[in-house]
Amino acid sequence: MDLGFHSPLHPPSLSSTTITRRPNFNSRLFILNRPFTLRNLSLPSALAYDSELESKKHLLLTSVQDTQRGLLTTPDQRSSIEEALVNVEGRNMGQPINLAKLDGTWRLQYTSAPDVLILLQAAATLPFFQVGQIFQKFECRDQSNGGVIRNVVRWSIPNLLEEEEGATLLVSAKFNVVSVRNIYLQFQEITVQDINISEELQALLAPAILPRSFLSLQILQFLRTFKAQIPVRDPGRESVGGLYYLSYLDDNMLLGRAVGGGGVFVFTRAQSLY
Repeated sequence: MDLGFHSPLHPPSLSSTTITRRPNFNSRLFILNRPFTLRNLSLPSALAYDSELESKKHLLLTSVQDTQRGLLTTPDQRSSIEEALVNVEGRNMGQPINLAKLDGTWRLQYTSAPDVLILLQAAATLPFFQVGQIFQKFECRDQSNGGVIRNVVRWSIPNLLEEEEGATLLVSAKFNVVSVRNIYLQFQEITVQDINISEELQALLAPAILPRSFLSLQILQFLRTFKAQIPVRDPGRESVGGLYYLSYLDDNMLLGRAVGGGGVFVFTRAQSLY
């Protein structure tokens, strides 16, 4: 349809037989002569890809949510979880590790790692031990080939420390990127810190009805600032290490596998701890 619009660089030729049709400005959509529908839009393929990926991630998180982070699973559940893991891992396979995206705090949602399941089992069976949230904290934003990883375990002793977050266990390691998806961990030290005693213990050490003595205040301050560090490596010897395969990474999910049968890990992004 000729709307009578012409470029100022190419004006129409003047002729006595030329008739110029003017656009109908009374209509708000004088160019579109058909109603607007979603069928007129074609969604980009990337949007469909993301939708499918998010669906697979949701299925994975749904499959692990009733397992108490991996402690209570049946063979059928483990099989379903492994299948869901592989489906997500396949969407990210072969891409190099993005250290800027890896940087930050990740909350554990599920694992089959024996060393973690032992802690969860102890908390489930021992009345004097509790395990709260478990995190992995990566510090590598401005690095090009590695950084620091801290495994953070919140734990407690009922009636003595605050529930589930009475103290913090830190296992720190340096890591180097050794291939497209593998990092090598060199463990450095184990730290116990952030002691938060319960109100019952505070009342026992320094009762509110009595004036708090200098000694009782010193004891409270010591417990709150207590920090014990245990080196993992011996001087002159190579530190204990292990290979960790980061099988999937995006803005809100991290999947990993400890090479050598050490188990799988499912993490989601969490707020910064420090």
